[in-house]
Amino acid sequence: MQFYWSNFQDPGLVDIVSAIFSLLVMVVFLKIWQPSHVETVTEGGAGLSTRHPHSTRRVLQGWSPFILSSVFIFLLGLQAVNTQLKFAPLTFPLASLHNRVLKMPPVAAAPTPEAAEMDLNMLALPGTAVFLGAFIAGGLFGVPMSTMIILLGATIRQLVPSLMAISFMFGLAYITRYAGMDTVMGLTMTRAGWSYPFFGTLLGWLGVALTGTDAGSNALFGNLQRVTAEQLHVSPVLMAAANSAGGVMGKMIDAQSIVVSSVATQQEGKEAAIFKAVFPHSITLASLVGVVVLVYAYLWPGVVPGP
Repeated sequence: MQFYWSNFQDPGLVDIVSAIFSLLVMVVFLKIWQPSHVETVTEGGAGLSTRHPHSTRRVLQGWSPFILSSVFIFLLGLQAVNTQLKFAPLTFPLASLHNRVLKMPPVAAAPTPEAAEMDLNMLALPGTAVFLGAFIAGGLFGVPMSTMIILLGATIRQLVPSLMAISFMFGLAYITRYAGMDTVMGLTMTRAGWSYPFFGTLLGWLGVALTGTDAGSNALFGNLQRVTAEQLHVSPVLMAAANSAGGVMGKMIDAQSIVVSSVATQQEGKEAAIFKAVFPHSITLASLVGVVVLVYAYLWPGVVPGP
Protein backbone atom coordinates (compact mmCIF):
# COMPACT_ATOMS: atom_id res chain seq x y z
CA MET A 1 0.00 0.00 0.00
CA GLN A 2 2.89 2.36 0.68
CA PHE A 3 4.26 1.73 -2.82
CA TYR A 4 0.86 2.08 -4.48
CA TRP A 5 -0.20 5.23 -2.62
CA SER A 6 3.13 7.04 -2.93
CA ASN A 7 3.50 6.30 -6.65
CA PHE A 8 -0.08 6.55 -7.90
CA GLN A 9 -2.02 8.64 -5.38
CA ASP A 10 -0.88 11.29 -2.87
CA PRO A 11 2.67 11.35 -1.44
CA GLY A 12 1.62 13.22 1.71
CA LEU A 13 -0.53 10.54 3.37
CA VAL A 14 1.50 7.41 2.68
CA ASP A 15 2.01 6.23 6.27
CA ILE A 16 -1.55 7.02 7.38
CA VAL A 17 -3.27 5.23 4.49
CA SER A 18 -0.92 2.23 4.60
CA ALA A 19 -1.33 1.88 8.37
CA ILE A 20 -5.14 1.95 8.14
CA PHE A 21 -5.02 -0.52 5.25
CA SER A 22 -2.79 -2.88 7.28
CA LEU A 23 -5.16 -2.74 10.25
CA LEU A 24 -8.13 -3.58 8.03
CA VAL A 25 -6.23 -6.49 6.48
CA MET A 26 -5.44 -7.78 9.97
CA VAL A 27 -9.10 -7.58 10.98
CA VAL A 28 -10.16 -9.50 7.87
CA PHE A 29 -7.42 -12.08 8.47
CA LEU A 30 -8.54 -12.66 12.06
CA LYS A 31 -12.13 -13.09 10.88
CA ILE A 32 -10.96 -15.94 8.65
CA TRP A 33 -8.31 -17.48 10.90
CA GLN A 34 -8.37 -17.73 14.68
CA PRO A 35 -6.09 -19.63 17.07
CA SER A 36 -7.60 -22.63 18.81
CA HIS A 37 -6.64 -21.16 22.16
CA VAL A 38 -4.80 -18.12 23.54
CA GLU A 39 -2.18 -18.54 26.24
CA THR A 40 -1.82 -15.78 28.80
CA VAL A 41 0.59 -15.28 31.66
CA THR A 42 -1.16 -15.06 35.04
CA GLU A 43 0.02 -15.08 38.64
CA GLY A 44 -0.18 -18.84 38.66
CA GLY A 45 1.76 -19.21 35.40
CA ALA A 46 0.61 -19.89 31.89
CA GLY A 47 -3.05 -20.63 31.45
CA LEU A 48 -5.87 -20.61 28.95
CA SER A 49 -7.76 -17.38 28.48
CA THR A 50 -11.48 -17.12 27.91
CA ARG A 51 -12.91 -14.90 25.22
CA HIS A 52 -14.62 -11.69 26.27
CA PRO A 53 -16.68 -10.34 23.39
CA HIS A 54 -17.16 -6.58 23.27
CA SER A 55 -20.05 -4.62 21.85
CA THR A 56 -19.56 -2.57 18.70
CA ARG A 57 -19.98 0.57 20.78
CA ARG A 58 -17.16 -0.39 23.17
CA VAL A 59 -14.87 -1.34 20.29
CA LEU A 60 -15.47 2.00 18.58
CA GLN A 61 -14.86 3.81 21.86
CA GLY A 62 -11.55 2.02 22.30
CA TRP A 63 -10.45 2.82 18.76
CA SER A 64 -11.86 6.36 18.73
CA PRO A 65 -8.54 8.17 19.49
CA PHE A 66 -6.86 6.44 16.54
CA ILE A 67 -9.86 6.74 14.21
CA LEU A 68 -10.35 10.43 14.91
CA SER A 69 -6.65 11.25 14.69
CA SER A 70 -6.35 9.38 11.40
CA VAL A 71 -9.40 11.15 9.94
CA PHE A 72 -8.12 14.58 10.98
CA ILE A 73 -4.60 13.86 9.68
CA PHE A 74 -6.11 12.67 6.41
CA LEU A 75 -8.20 15.84 6.11
CA LEU A 76 -5.30 18.15 7.01
CA GLY A 77 -3.13 16.33 4.49
CA LEU A 78 -5.46 17.22 1.64
CA GLN A 79 -3.95 20.13 -0.28
CA ALA A 80 -7.24 22.05 -0.50
CA VAL A 81 -7.80 21.87 3.27
CA ASN A 82 -4.17 22.41 4.24
CA THR A 83 -3.97 25.57 2.14
CA GLN A 84 -7.02 27.06 3.86
CA LEU A 85 -5.44 26.55 7.29
CA LYS A 86 -2.30 28.49 6.39
CA PHE A 87 -2.35 32.25 6.91
CA ALA A 88 0.18 34.46 5.13
CA PRO A 89 0.89 36.78 8.12
CA LEU A 90 2.10 33.76 10.12
CA THR A 91 4.94 33.14 7.64
CA PHE A 92 7.52 35.89 7.56
CA PRO A 93 11.24 36.24 6.71
CA LEU A 94 13.91 36.65 9.38
CA ALA A 95 15.28 40.03 8.43
CA SER A 96 18.87 39.51 9.60
CA LEU A 97 19.23 36.10 7.94
CA HIS A 98 16.79 35.78 5.03
CA ASN A 99 18.72 35.52 1.72
CA ARG A 100 21.91 36.65 3.49
CA VAL A 101 23.60 33.25 3.19
CA LEU A 102 24.72 32.11 -0.26
CA LYS A 103 25.13 28.52 -1.43
CA MET A 104 28.24 28.39 -3.55
CA PRO A 105 29.77 25.93 -6.05
CA PRO A 106 30.20 22.97 -5.99
CA VAL A 107 27.04 22.71 -3.87
CA ALA A 108 25.12 24.97 -6.27
CA ALA A 109 25.76 25.75 -9.92
CA ALA A 110 25.86 29.49 -9.10
CA PRO A 111 25.68 31.61 -5.92
CA THR A 112 22.15 31.01 -4.60
CA PRO A 113 20.53 32.88 -1.68
CA GLU A 114 19.27 30.67 1.15
CA ALA A 115 15.78 31.58 2.38
CA ALA A 116 15.19 31.88 6.14
CA GLU A 117 11.50 32.15 7.06
CA MET A 118 9.56 31.60 10.27
CA ASP A 119 6.38 29.57 9.78
CA LEU A 120 3.90 29.66 12.71
CA ASN A 121 0.98 27.97 10.92
CA MET A 122 0.43 25.31 13.58
CA LEU A 123 -3.16 24.53 12.55
CA ALA A 124 -1.90 22.83 9.39
CA LEU A 125 0.47 20.46 11.24
CA PRO A 126 -0.29 16.74 11.74
CA GLY A 127 0.40 17.10 15.46
CA THR A 128 -2.56 19.46 15.74
CA ALA A 129 -4.77 16.78 14.19
CA VAL A 130 -3.60 14.20 16.74
CA PHE A 131 -4.13 16.70 19.56
CA LEU A 132 -7.67 17.47 18.39
CA GLY A 133 -8.52 13.79 17.97
CA ALA A 134 -7.35 12.98 21.51
CA PHE A 135 -9.50 15.70 23.08
CA ILE A 136 -12.61 14.74 21.11
CA ALA A 137 -12.06 11.07 22.04
CA GLY A 138 -11.83 12.10 25.69
CA GLY A 139 -15.21 13.81 25.35
CA LEU A 140 -16.72 10.65 23.83
CA PHE A 141 -15.49 8.72 26.88
CA GLY A 142 -17.10 11.27 29.17
CA VAL A 143 -13.79 12.54 30.57
CA PRO A 144 -14.24 16.07 32.02
CA MET A 145 -12.26 18.83 30.30
CA SER A 146 -10.56 19.67 33.61
CA THR A 147 -9.28 16.10 33.89
CA MET A 148 -7.96 16.14 30.32
CA ILE A 149 -6.11 19.39 31.00
CA ILE A 150 -4.58 17.91 34.17
CA LEU A 151 -3.48 14.80 32.23
CA LEU A 152 -2.06 16.99 29.47
CA GLY A 153 -0.04 18.97 32.01
CA ALA A 154 1.28 15.78 33.63
CA THR A 155 2.27 14.38 30.22
CA ILE A 156 4.09 17.57 29.26
CA ARG A 157 6.01 17.60 32.56
CA GLN A 158 6.98 13.96 32.04
CA LEU A 159 8.22 14.60 28.50
CA VAL A 160 10.05 17.89 29.16
CA PRO A 161 13.55 16.32 28.78
CA SER A 162 12.61 14.73 25.44
CA LEU A 163 10.89 17.89 24.20
CA MET A 164 13.93 19.99 25.08
CA ALA A 165 16.28 17.53 23.37
CA ILE A 166 14.20 17.56 20.18
CA SER A 167 14.01 21.38 20.21
CA PHE A 168 17.75 21.72 20.66
CA MET A 169 18.45 19.27 17.84
CA PHE A 170 16.16 21.22 15.50
CA GLY A 171 17.98 24.40 16.51
CA LEU A 172 21.30 22.71 15.80
CA ALA A 173 20.00 21.64 12.39
CA TYR A 174 19.31 25.25 11.42
CA ILE A 175 22.66 26.42 12.79
CA THR A 176 24.57 23.82 10.75
CA ARG A 177 22.52 24.70 7.67
CA TYR A 178 23.03 28.47 7.72
CA ALA A 179 26.62 28.26 8.94
CA GLY A 180 27.46 25.90 6.07
CA MET A 181 28.57 23.16 8.45
CA ASP A 182 26.28 20.52 6.95
CA THR A 183 27.62 21.38 3.49
CA VAL A 184 31.21 20.95 4.69
CA MET A 185 30.30 17.64 6.36
CA GLY A 186 28.49 16.54 3.21
CA LEU A 187 31.55 17.25 1.07
CA THR A 188 33.70 15.40 3.62
CA MET A 189 31.37 12.38 3.50
CA THR A 190 32.18 12.01 -0.20
CA ARG A 191 35.39 10.30 1.00
CA ALA A 192 33.19 7.26 1.71
CA GLY A 193 33.02 6.77 -2.06
CA TRP A 194 30.90 3.91 -3.36
CA SER A 195 29.97 2.80 0.18
CA TYR A 196 28.28 6.09 1.01
CA PRO A 197 24.68 4.82 0.44
CA PHE A 198 25.26 2.36 3.29
CA PHE A 199 26.78 4.85 5.71
CA GLY A 200 24.33 7.57 4.66
CA THR A 201 21.52 5.26 5.79
CA LEU A 202 23.21 4.85 9.17
CA LEU A 203 23.45 8.63 9.36
CA GLY A 204 19.65 8.78 9.22
CA TRP A 205 19.53 6.13 11.94
CA LEU A 206 21.82 8.26 14.12
CA GLY A 207 19.69 11.35 13.47
CA VAL A 208 16.49 9.73 14.75
CA ALA A 209 18.33 8.20 17.71
CA LEU A 210 19.44 11.73 18.66
CA THR A 211 16.32 13.76 17.85
CA GLY A 212 13.57 11.20 18.40
CA THR A 213 11.82 11.90 15.10
CA ASP A 214 12.30 11.27 11.41
CA ALA A 215 11.48 14.93 10.87
CA GLY A 216 14.31 15.91 13.19
CA SER A 217 16.76 13.61 11.43
CA ASN A 218 15.71 14.96 8.04
CA ALA A 219 16.16 18.53 9.26
CA LEU A 220 19.56 17.68 10.73
CA PHE A 221 21.02 15.64 7.87
CA GLY A 222 18.70 16.18 4.88
CA ASN A 223 20.81 18.85 3.21
CA LEU A 224 23.99 16.91 3.96
CA GLN A 225 22.55 13.83 2.24
CA ARG A 226 21.65 15.87 -0.83
CA VAL A 227 25.06 17.53 -1.08
CA THR A 228 26.98 14.26 -0.72
CA ALA A 229 24.71 12.37 -3.13
CA GLU A 230 25.08 15.03 -5.82
CA GLN A 231 28.87 15.06 -5.51
CA LEU A 232 29.03 11.24 -5.77
CA HIS A 233 26.46 11.13 -8.61
CA VAL A 234 24.09 9.07 -6.48
CA SER A 235 20.37 9.85 -6.56
CA PRO A 236 19.61 12.56 -3.94
CA VAL A 237 16.03 11.25 -3.89
CA LEU A 238 17.33 7.81 -2.89
CA MET A 239 19.52 9.23 -0.12
CA ALA A 240 16.69 11.39 1.21
CA ALA A 241 14.55 8.25 1.38
CA ALA A 242 17.46 6.33 2.95
CA ASN A 243 17.76 8.99 5.63
CA SER A 244 14.11 8.43 6.57
CA ALA A 245 14.09 4.63 6.16
CA GLY A 246 17.29 4.19 8.13
CA GLY A 247 15.97 6.66 10.67
CA VAL A 248 12.93 4.52 11.39
CA MET A 249 15.24 1.83 12.74
CA GLY A 250 16.63 4.32 15.24
CA LYS A 251 13.19 5.11 16.62
CA MET A 252 13.31 2.23 19.08
CA ILE A 253 16.39 3.60 20.85
CA ASP A 254 15.63 7.32 20.96
CA ALA A 255 15.07 8.95 24.34
CA GLN A 256 11.35 9.64 24.03
CA SER A 257 10.53 6.12 22.82
CA ILE A 258 12.46 4.61 25.72
CA VAL A 259 10.65 6.91 28.17
CA VAL A 260 7.22 6.13 26.72
CA SER A 261 7.87 2.37 26.72
CA SER A 262 9.14 2.36 30.31
CA VAL A 263 6.14 4.37 31.55
CA ALA A 264 3.61 2.34 29.56
CA THR A 265 4.92 -0.94 31.01
CA GLN A 266 5.45 0.37 34.57
CA GLN A 267 9.22 -0.03 34.33
CA GLU A 268 10.32 3.47 35.33
CA GLY A 269 14.01 3.47 36.19
CA LYS A 270 14.79 0.60 33.81
CA GLU A 271 15.36 2.75 30.73
CA ALA A 272 19.01 1.66 30.47
CA ALA A 273 18.05 -2.02 30.46
CA ILE A 274 15.45 -1.41 27.74
CA PHE A 275 18.01 0.46 25.66
CA LYS A 276 20.55 -2.36 25.96
CA ALA A 277 17.93 -4.93 24.98
CA VAL A 278 16.77 -3.19 21.79
CA PHE A 279 20.05 -1.67 20.58
CA PRO A 280 21.35 -4.81 18.76
CA HIS A 281 18.03 -5.13 16.92
CA SER A 282 18.11 -1.46 15.97
CA ILE A 283 21.63 -1.40 14.49
CA THR A 284 21.07 -4.74 12.71
CA LEU A 285 17.88 -3.53 11.03
CA ALA A 286 19.52 -0.21 10.07
CA SER A 287 22.41 -2.11 8.49
CA LEU A 288 19.98 -4.27 6.49
CA VAL A 289 18.29 -1.11 5.20
CA GLY A 290 21.76 0.17 4.25
CA VAL A 291 22.35 -2.95 2.16
CA VAL A 292 18.98 -2.46 0.43
CA VAL A 293 19.95 1.16 -0.37
CA LEU A 294 23.24 -0.08 -1.88
CA VAL A 295 21.24 -2.42 -4.12
CA TYR A 296 19.00 0.43 -5.26
CA ALA A 297 21.99 2.73 -5.83
CA TYR A 298 24.06 0.41 -8.01
CA LEU A 299 22.09 -2.69 -9.06
CA TRP A 300 18.56 -1.34 -9.50
CA PRO A 301 18.79 2.45 -9.94
CA GLY A 302 16.01 2.54 -12.51
CA VAL A 303 13.27 2.20 -9.88
CA VAL A 304 14.30 5.38 -8.06
CA PRO A 305 12.22 8.36 -9.25
CA GLY A 306 13.92 11.52 -10.41
CA PRO A 307 14.01 14.71 -8.32
